[in-house]
Amino acid sequence: MSNLLDTVDLDQQLQQQSPQEILQFAIEQHGNIAISFSGAEDVVLIDMAHKIDPDVEVFCLDTGRLHPETYRFIERVREHYGIYIDVRYPDGEAVRELVQEKGLFSFYQDNHQECCSIRKIAPLRAKLLEVDAWVTGQRRDQSPGTRAQIPVIQEDKVFARENDTLTKFNPLANWTSKQVWNYIRTYDVPYNELHDRGFVSIGCEPCTRPIGPGQHEREGRWWWEEATKKECGLHATNIEQ
Repeated sequence: MSNLLDTVDLDQQLQQQSPQEILQFAIEQHGNIAISFSGAEDVVLIDMAHKIDPDVEVFCLDTGRLHPETYRFIERVREHYGIYIDVRYPDGEAVRELVQEKGLFSFYQDNHQECCSIRKIAPLRAKLLEVDAWVTGQRRDQSPGTRAQIPVIQEDKVFARENDTLTKFNPLANWTSKQVWNYIRTYDVPYNELHDRGFVSIGCEPCTRPIGPGQHEREGRWWWEEATKKECGLHATNIEQ
């Protein structure tokens, strides 16, 4: 894709397209593109993309603190689609130093950003240095505080290489949770078994819990922190915007 393209104008055009059409555009425009995989939305994107290009790249982040159910979920997705999943891990020495200095649960006392920076952001940054574009499962209704304005396509200035561009696609930006789950059930898409036990937004085990009736899905993440800042840094531009 030309760097001269106005992504704001392009976003306005893509807003009218279906997630499948947005993915088709993204894959056709970028040979070096990868889907970020962790939750139900991401597997919907994998399912859609697999029908467009079975060889589309998929990666996920193993923080070392995921639920056992999440590890089984990753393996089910790999087997279901017969795909290679590039699993990225944090730097062992950085994790050891954090735990040695502050213990295993320091995020309950200060905040989750430091732990997420080591376990999530650093491995993601290393991965995104290898691609020209990436695809996420973000939806606008996931978090009124940080995701209400996310575009379908944007220039990711947080993780871009120096003097280069990185394009970020959010094909499900305009979808609701109901649409995601209708797709999962219609096409028999694999999902994390924790969803059957009240978990909606699933991250690391110490930082994720089920939600009750009437609670917003992000209330199950980092529940001890201020509600409008519930991003780990993977989508830091949401807070900046």
